[in-house]
Amino acid sequence: MMRLVYLFILFSTLQLSASLKHLTLQRALGILERNNLEIKISKYNESMKYYEHIAAKAKNYGTLDLEFTALRSNDAGNVFGFKLQSREASFADFGFSDFLGGIGQAVKGSVDPNTGMPNFANFTNILNQAGPQILAMKPKDLNYPKPRNHFIAKLTYKVPLYTGGMLTHYKAITKKLYRMSKLDTKKLLALKRYELKKTFYDIGLVNNFIANLNRIKRNITKLKRIIKEMQKEGYAIETDYLEVDARLGEVEAMLDEARLNRKLAYQFLSFLLNQKVVSVVPPKRIPKTPKVTKSIVESRAIDIAKAKLGLSITKNAIEVAKAKFKPTVGAFAEYGNANDNLFVVERKPFYTVGVQAKINLYNGGADKAALEKAKVEFLKTATQVKLAKKGLWLKASKLKSQIRSLNSRVRSFQKEYRFAKRVYKTYQEKYRLGIVSITEVLIKQSKELEVLMKLLKVKNERNERILALQKLINK
Repeated sequence: MMRLVYLFILFSTLQLSASLKHLTLQRALGILERNNLEIKISKYNESMKYYEHIAAKAKNYGTLDLEFTALRSNDAGNVFGFKLQSREASFADFGFSDFLGGIGQAVKGSVDPNTGMPNFANFTNILNQAGPQILAMKPKDLNYPKPRNHFIAKLTYKVPLYTGGMLTHYKAITKKLYRMSKLDTKKLLALKRYELKKTFYDIGLVNNFIANLNRIKRNITKLKRIIKEMQKEGYAIETDYLEVDARLGEVEAMLDEARLNRKLAYQFLSFLLNQKVVSVVPPKRIPKTPKVTKSIVESRAIDIAKAKLGLSITKNAIEVAKAKFKPTVGAFAEYGNANDNLFVVERKPFYTVGVQAKINLYNGGADKAALEKAKVEFLKTATQVKLAKKGLWLKASKLKSQIRSLNSRVRSFQKEYRFAKRVYKTYQEKYRLGIVSITEVLIKQSKELEVLMKLLKVKNERNERILALQKLINK
């Protein structure tokens, strides 16, 4: 059985350490939720909040303590108390042996010599004379007892009966804080999903840019060959060749930068998934713009859910503050056994039960101030809920407007890019025929490259806004 467990752990480790190839977005989203380290930390925070709630619930059930005490003392008060608790106290412990000795002397002195019998009148007279001396005696058995061991074992149970609602509302607060921690995890997951999707779409755009740069590089290389041929015929000069070669160097530098950006994107992807990513399958379609209305924002936005939950917590906090003006009632029960011998246990049990009620009458107005503060906190949070609703709807409206605007710009740049490509091809042919200079050809190529970069930039901005809108409604 243990061997199977080891094999399972080993297999899991190998799976985590294995590189991911041809990774799709859908598969990556599943891995993200399982592997991302920040999400794992957030889930640990959830667990801690859960156990805090369990601890708060436990206060309703009271506490049961088992206590064992071992003592040894020759202190007169302690020894006498030990004997009482062990139910072993005797009259001798009060010093009665000395007292009885004094009484005996009085009886002996009251004997009538004529009859040989005690005389009550003589006894009373002697007792009146010797009484103060007898009462002033310091009994040795009481004041100087022998050292004594004392072993106590007892169970004590304490339980709150009424706390003015404090425990009830405190329990509700910890439960809601646990729910809040789950919302925090949900919000973090939405952020990581946004980052993951954006990285996938970024890689797709970078791949597209690299593909277009490679096409431009091939065209420039082809142009170099044309210039070389034309030089042989005397239709081109050396500077034409050098100008095109310089442009080729620019394109290669841009290619190197694009590849580096793609490499960084893969590194970030590996960080998000906590696993090395070698290659991905970029999405073929642009992200879908979600339908967003006021009601959808209010029902799905995590920030609004957190604000509402925070408002509910402040309501409970007001009740907790009010509980300080109410009495608290608690009960306790104690059962135990005491003896002077650890190994010879003699059953001499004792018990104590009781109820305690307490209410604060005055503390300088601190409780009143705490209650007013809780009420102000509630009003503040209620305002934050309204602000969150309006602010998020405003943000959603802004994102929707930006997406519409960016879609229009994408369509415009796509037309402009198709036109720039056609113009470049036309000028390339015109150069072959000697109608235009190489500088004019390269200017048109620069225009094509400029429009391409603008197109990809606008596409990236549009994707970012769509994904941000998805994140806002946790989709």
